[in-house]
Amino acid sequence: MTEQLGGWAGKVLRVNLTTGVIHVEPTSQYHPYIGGMGIGYKVLWDGHVDDILATDEENKLVISAGPLTGSGAICTGRTTITSRSPVIRGDLITDGHFGGHFSPALKFAGYDAVVFEGKAAEPVWLRIEDDEVRLESAAAIWGKGMHDTFAWVAKTMGQSAQVAAIGPAGEHLVAQSTIQTQGGHSAGGHGAVLGSKNLKAIGVIGTGGVGVAAGNEALRQLDDHVLGIIGANNQGVVPNQPQSWAEYSSSGSRWRGGPGVQWGAADEPVDIGETPWDDKAKVGMRTSMAEMYFGREEANKHFRRAGGCHACPIRCFCEMKNPKMKSKYGLPTEHVTNVCLGFLDPWYAMGKPGHSPKRTDIQTVGGYLMDDLGVWSAYGQMSHVFREFHKRDFWREILPVAEFEAIAWQQVNDQDAHFMEFFYTTLAHGNGVLGKFLGCGLYQVVDFWHGPEPVSEADYRLDLGQDLAFMVALHQKLNALTFALDNDLAELKGQPYSLFKDKACNIFNQSMVGGLHHASETAAQVGALINTTFNRDAQCHSHINLVNCGLPQGMIETIAAELWGEGAFDKVKHYTPINAAKIAFAKWSLVKNVLHDSLTLCNWMFPLVVSPDKNRDYRGDSTIEAQMFTLVTGRQTSEAELDHMAERVLHLHRALTVLQMKQMDQRNHHDVLTPWVYDMDPDKAFGDEGTIKMDRDDMQKSLDLFYAAFGWDVATGAPTRATLERFELGFVADTLEARGLLPA
Repeated sequence: MTEQLGGWAGKVLRVNLTTGVIHVEPTSQYHPYIGGMGIGYKVLWDGHVDDILATDEENKLVISAGPLTGSGAICTGRTTITSRSPVIRGDLITDGHFGGHFSPALKFAGYDAVVFEGKAAEPVWLRIEDDEVRLESAAAIWGKGMHDTFAWVAKTMGQSAQVAAIGPAGEHLVAQSTIQTQGGHSAGGHGAVLGSKNLKAIGVIGTGGVGVAAGNEALRQLDDHVLGIIGANNQGVVPNQPQSWAEYSSSGSRWRGGPGVQWGAADEPVDIGETPWDDKAKVGMRTSMAEMYFGREEANKHFRRAGGCHACPIRCFCEMKNPKMKSKYGLPTEHVTNVCLGFLDPWYAMGKPGHSPKRTDIQTVGGYLMDDLGVWSAYGQMSHVFREFHKRDFWREILPVAEFEAIAWQQVNDQDAHFMEFFYTTLAHGNGVLGKFLGCGLYQVVDFWHGPEPVSEADYRLDLGQDLAFMVALHQKLNALTFALDNDLAELKGQPYSLFKDKACNIFNQSMVGGLHHASETAAQVGALINTTFNRDAQCHSHINLVNCGLPQGMIETIAAELWGEGAFDKVKHYTPINAAKIAFAKWSLVKNVLHDSLTLCNWMFPLVVSPDKNRDYRGDSTIEAQMFTLVTGRQTSEAELDHMAERVLHLHRALTVLQMKQMDQRNHHDVLTPWVYDMDPDKAFGDEGTIKMDRDDMQKSLDLFYAAFGWDVATGAPTRATLERFELGFVADTLEARGLLPA
């Protein structure tokens, strides 16, 4: 008898852009990998080709959803994009994610994933209307920005169409480019992959639904349970400021909605007032994050409303209205919707001014242009480098004289938002040495810089559009740069400059040249270990949703000890040596992260191990994901069983990294942190209060314990046969062994 399952749509679309052939295969073969990220990794494993670039025709790209998406379960509007990435050394596999409404529409059309391979002869877009799927010419939208592309596809298909697209950055094969959907939701690092395939957009209209095995009433009861536990963004469970109903408050909480907060640019301005945890009608107001990015005064003037994703009550996104976007800066709109790096990246580039109308202009104008052009910042890394090199006057040495003199540097010095158009257009089109230098993927710059002086163009991959003589001179100039700022560490003054020693550039993983993202700056060894695992900046919020919850330190420590053991949770900037409990916390965080990206459940909110409910002693419920999975799919599954499936996906990722790198020794070739992590704050030692610095010996011990916890070889950090077989990945072990990549 055939098992009747809910959740999964049941079909995966395969689109060969070279031949134009589109066919369907069953999703059931991917059920052991859950969905979303798991589907992506399995497709990339099965289709592995040695030594290819992300932009080569042989590379595949997978857009996928998990079994919870489209079911109505809370916070399940995420989409996962998996492929090799041109941003990463070795063009290794990475996954990007966006929210919005795209993946639910894909599920409603009957598909769990779309796999793209090959390359179209001319620009095309994919049109999906339930069972009707076809490629059509994209000549009318090739070269257009994101917003015009969304409008054109919606006009062509109908206003209900959900669209994923690339902008000019992806078309120009700029590594630092996005795939984006409506509402400011974007996934970084793969725009150039679609550009290399001449694929501009995917439009979807789905008129079906997603089956829920247990029925909608049972899922509604679970939703009510979740609404009693869920907090604000990053699972902040206490308000940012004191409120009459709250026992605690914390300035670090993202529960920003409260007295004095206004949606002042709404058609009818809204005073938020108090937002009690048990007032379900105001759940969507409690985050109100605009003041995080703009400050209270500016946010109250320009915040129009909160936005967000399908099936999510939290509404993390900020729709801002700044009339000067149109009247002063010449943009076609005075509205922009975004969150986090969508606002912060322009601010980073322009010197990080304080809250003011000037900062508002920079963030709204820059955020709009960044999205419209499809530029990705790699968690701010690109803009940190631009700012720091300007501060050090390095661009004068790096750029050709004519190019340097043509740039309006006074606008940068004046923090004038007019510069944003030049900056993001230069990046999106790869214009000049500046655009290529910042847009190529920073590892290319690092490898050229620290490699031998070139004697032929074959000696380097970095393409700045210049001849060999220029590149030889540039290599010499780069290696002549020194630390010379007044605030540089004394022991660095006069020494050769290194991106890996400059904390301000925020490079954390030296091997992958990955950006700092919830690493040791917030979670000691737990965050550091998480940032060694993936091939790009870690997009893991599992641990941060506890760090940022806002509860008193002692209470968080108690909850962490209940979950992982005594000593699992350190106070930020007051760290202790590694222990078994921290290792358990790090492993749990990664497994939950992979679980969420496979279920396609929001990891910005889940897991919910704390709650705003005093009657629960502020405890949450870590079994909610398993309850959702059981109700939606009809497969009775415990938390431990579901975590086992997620860990299988994580082991597959690690094995695929080993395979793509052709390198078993992950410890020394992948999991390496930059020197500043250990050498910052020379007047303090690891463990002193007030520093996030780590200790080299402690970090190596951390890796020993971390590898052992996952069943990876302690010497190399590569998965062992025993571990792979325990997770039903014996075929993976066979492949690695045949290539000499399996530990003995």
